[in-house]
Amino acid sequence: MNERMIAGVRLTNPDKILYPEQGISKGALADYYVAVAERILPHVAFRPITMVRCPAGREKHCFYQRHAGSGIPEQLAEVTIKGFEEPYLFIQDLPGLIALVQMGVLEIHPWGARVERPDRADRIIFDLDPDEGLGFAGVIKAAREVCDRLAAIGLASFVKTTGGKGLHVVVPIVATADWREVKSFAKGLSVAMANDAPDLYLTKISKAERAGRIFIDYLRNDPTSTAVAPYSTRSRPGAPVAMPLRWEDLGPKLDPHDFTILSVPQRIARQRTDPWAGMVDMRQALPPAPRA
Repeated sequence: MNERMIAGVRLTNPDKILYPEQGISKGALADYYVAVAERILPHVAFRPITMVRCPAGREKHCFYQRHAGSGIPEQLAEVTIKGFEEPYLFIQDLPGLIALVQMGVLEIHPWGARVERPDRADRIIFDLDPDEGLGFAGVIKAAREVCDRLAAIGLASFVKTTGGKGLHVVVPIVATADWREVKSFAKGLSVAMANDAPDLYLTKISKAERAGRIFIDYLRNDPTSTAVAPYSTRSRPGAPVAMPLRWEDLGPKLDPHDFTILSVPQRIARQRTDPWAGMVDMRQALPPAPRA
C-alpha cells in the first residue's frame, strides 16, 4: 500500500494531487506543515477548529466540518462545548496537524478561544474584505487605520494576509471577556471607521452595497464564524497561504499571491524573527467598546 509515516501518523496515498495547477500532493502538503509547525501550532493548538476538507483535491468536492463526527484519527482530540450538541475537534501537536492532512483538510479555522475556556475569547479579528475592483493598496490603508485606532486606546495588533484579497488585523487579549463583549468592541470600532469614511468602508455584509468599498467584517468574532489560521493553506487556485507579516511589510511591493505552500517555508527560513513573536504571551485587556 502506498503510504508514508510522518510525525508518527500514517499518511495514505501521499502521491494524491491536491492542488493540480502546481502538482502539490498530499505528501507535499504534510511536508509543508512539518516545515511551519513551530510557527502555526501556537495559534491553532488547543483551540476548537472548523475545517475545510477536500479529500479528492482542491478542484473536487470540498466541505466544511465543524464537529467531530465518526472515523476521526486518534491524533485528534474532542471538546464538548456548552450550547453545541456535538463536540468540536482540536489538535495538540504536530501529529494532529498531519492527521488533518490525512483527512484532506486544506483550511484550518480556529476559534478565537482555547478549549479550556471556549466561552472567553482571547483574540479579536477585523477581516478587511475589499470589493472585487479595489486594489490592494486600499486594503493596506484600511489595515493601518485599524492598527492606529487600536493603538490610540492602548492595544497592540498584528496583521496577516488571508490567502485571498484581504487582510486580517488580529488583537490578542486576556481571556476574560465573553463573545458578546468582544463582538461589541469589534463592531464599535468598525462602525466608527465606516461612519467616518462611508465612501471607503462599510460594515454591512451585502455585496450589492460594497461597490468600491472595503467591508470591515467584525462578525468573525463569534464561535461559529471563525477566521483562517495564520500559516494555514487555502482551498483556492495558486495554493495560497494566510501569511503573518510585520506592519512594516505592508507596502506597494507586497503581493499576497506571493505566499504559497511552495514559497512560505523558504520565507520562514530567511526570517530572523517571527513577525508574530510575542503575541501568545501578550497580556492586554479588552477596553470598553468604541463609540460608533
